[in-house]
Amino acid sequence: MLDATRALALVQRHVTSKAEARMTYDVAIAGLGGIGSAIAAQCAARGASVIAVEQFGPAHDLGSSHGKCRMIRKAYFEDAAYVPLVLRSYELWRALERETGEQLLRTTGVLSVGEEGSDIISGTKRAAAEHDLPMQAWSRERVRECYPTLMLLENEVALFEPDGGVLNPEGAVRAHLKAAQTAGAELRFETTMQSWEANDHAVQLHLADGTRLSAKALVLSLGPWFKETLEALGVSLRVQRNVQAWFSPSTNLYAADRFPAFLLGRAGLPAPLYGFPDFGDGLKVAFHGLGQITTADAIDREVDIARDVTPIAQVLEAWMPGAATTFREATPCMYSLTPDGNFVIDRHPAHSNVVLCGGFSGHGFKFAPVIGEIAADLALDGGSRHRIDFLSLERFRGPQGPNG
Repeated sequence: MLDATRALALVQRHVTSKAEARMTYDVAIAGLGGIGSAIAAQCAARGASVIAVEQFGPAHDLGSSHGKCRMIRKAYFEDAAYVPLVLRSYELWRALERETGEQLLRTTGVLSVGEEGSDIISGTKRAAAEHDLPMQAWSRERVRECYPTLMLLENEVALFEPDGGVLNPEGAVRAHLKAAQTAGAELRFETTMQSWEANDHAVQLHLADGTRLSAKALVLSLGPWFKETLEALGVSLRVQRNVQAWFSPSTNLYAADRFPAFLLGRAGLPAPLYGFPDFGDGLKVAFHGLGQITTADAIDREVDIARDVTPIAQVLEAWMPGAATTFREATPCMYSLTPDGNFVIDRHPAHSNVVLCGGFSGHGFKFAPVIGEIAADLALDGGSRHRIDFLSLERFRGPQGPNG
């Protein structure tokens, strides 16, 4: 029996061979990670002819869309303006599950802990109040009753979001690719876009194998490889190496049927700690937004235990005794950080038929399906039904220039 990746590759080769004669498309997409795969699925579902290229293989682990678990939550402490988008994402994730028959989103609840005035606690409360979201303020006694091992500090408070949960990133990418192909999209893997040029009527793509393609619109969903594109527009993008680690606990109290995903904004930590219950392959834990600045091509993919894993294990064990008993594995992931930590979703200022989707700053994966919907709106209709003005390039164009 073929595994999912081999089957997807065979389908891709079959679709490509049938479509070799086509060189002009409604939409071209560069990048097929978490965001690009969703864009391909959304565009193809509307009947558009779609060509999408990816420099690596399907659902690869070399960018920002891997790691077995990604958090999804409605009360968005980063900015309440994201809440309508994440609510739509919930709907679209469930629709994708129904379409593909895959389980992608598991509701575990999300427990957020920190001091009353911390960004996580105050921002979560603000988003929940503004959008009337289910949110429970838990006393220390309630936390101890539900999760008796947890070690809260005296000045820490807890919020529990029952609708929060966990996404399977690799499964989600494969599901979006499957949906795109079923709808007729042509997907080319191990294929690099070398350059593009646009005029008012079309965009020309030049691929590394010498192929030239034409499309009415181009969507750039390049992940950390978006840095050059944004900086050409005067907006800086920092690529950060973040290590995610897995541990086998010495207790079953952290199993997925008994424990939630969590955010810990504890004073004195180098960055917030986040993590997930054990679904059978260990607890996944990482610091949010902590790591060296690098580039997508120069990132150090080797994990050093003392540098990368031990600090995570020490903080985890102090917070969840027995959680970090045995180290299992670790891998780096890349954050693409904009100056303000918010996404860039906009049309290119010089080319209205080029759509920019990037700078997801370590918190974009949960939004993949709604970003796919927005990008399809922009590429095919010229505007979006969603409010995305706070994600436009215009916010960087102050009186002192793009980053002023």
